[in-house]
Amino acid sequence: MSNDADILKALFEAALKAALPDGHFDGRLPPKPKGRTIVLGAGKASARMAAAFEEAWTRAGRTCEGLVVTRYGHAVPTRFVEVVEAAHPVPDDAGMQAAGRILALAQQAGPEDLVVCLISGGASALLSLPAGGVTLADKQALNRALLKSGAPIGEMNLVRKSLSAIKGGRLAAAAGRAQLVTYLISDVPGDDPSSIGSGPTIPERVDPDATLSILRKYGIDVPEHVLRAIRSNAVREPAAGGAVHMLATPKMALDAAAAKARDFGLVPLILGDAIEGEAREAGRVMAGIARSVLLHGEPAKAPCVLLSGGETTVTVRGRGRGGRNAEFLLSLALALKDEEGIAAIACDTDGIDGSEDNAGAWFDSSLFESARSKGIDLAAHLEHNDAYTAFAALDRLVMTGPTLTNVNDFRCILIRG
Repeated sequence: MSNDADILKALFEAALKAALPDGHFDGRLPPKPKGRTIVLGAGKASARMAAAFEEAWTRAGRTCEGLVVTRYGHAVPTRFVEVVEAAHPVPDDAGMQAAGRILALAQQAGPEDLVVCLISGGASALLSLPAGGVTLADKQALNRALLKSGAPIGEMNLVRKSLSAIKGGRLAAAAGRAQLVTYLISDVPGDDPSSIGSGPTIPERVDPDATLSILRKYGIDVPEHVLRAIRSNAVREPAAGGAVHMLATPKMALDAAAAKARDFGLVPLILGDAIEGEAREAGRVMAGIARSVLLHGEPAKAPCVLLSGGETTVTVRGRGRGGRNAEFLLSLALALKDEEGIAAIACDTDGIDGSEDNAGAWFDSSLFESARSKGIDLAAHLEHNDAYTAFAALDRLVMTGPTLTNVNDFRCILIRG
């Protein structure tokens, strides 16, 4: 059997491959319209999605045009659809300008046109068009506060919809005269279409009271003019929507990793694709499950892998570096306390753990010995939200660069027994 690091990385690569949009449009294309086909989109995977859609659409002898916005460094070559780049996770002017152009293209679509919308994780920040009475600076400040609060993605997106001129079904309303088809790559627990990218084409009511409750819950203060904008930007009568297709989900990625694990002679156990909560708390819970495998052969017998997805959060208290996956992994390692026969990897499938340059990190049973030899206090690094620095010093970071997809976190615990 291969060494632990090679197995962990091979399972992560299998998950990534399953999450790419390539080939997923086959059999899901709408009929050719009498008018134009306008492709619009946003997210970390939107450029790759646009290229894959173009390939499938033109193979059928059709033409298209349009615009998608993706994160800086995530663009790919396309033939017909323009790709622009903008900032994530805190929006910038480039994203706001792109969002305005996308909304205008939707408004121009006529009854004989087809609007194809490509949405993936990251669209909430990239497709940032403030509601009336709100500035980009207001949205940037609120985004930073939400990112530090520990709020789950669902609550963050509810707030974003309340201050947006394009999210929460408003893009669908703009394209109301045309046929609308939406393709999604899910990065949210439960794969709720209205939560993916804050649902720009998914009609729903936007309740200002729910938003204000979330802000109070996390102690986030906003100026009075932002409060007025939240109250006046409600959606009480949602627009009609179109067909929705899910191209890739966290479960699909975990299933691919499980199949790869069997190739290595390992028993895979998927613990869930929608795990949320504080990253360090999730690490402690997973350590208890891993120890139960060693001691009791439950809930699986070694050699096995425990697979999970979802999106944990980090309530930032320290001044260190590290995303939620590195924090989860360091908490897991500390809870296992030098337990032999266990290795693990935790990565964000978009290739970026939080705001750092790594996808995540990995460890095996040599972690603590390596840390001691270099004088690294792992517990202190966890206390200061500084998991990135610790794993970097121990050469345990996973660096992929942009993966051009995003189905959220991938966690794998390998237990040899």
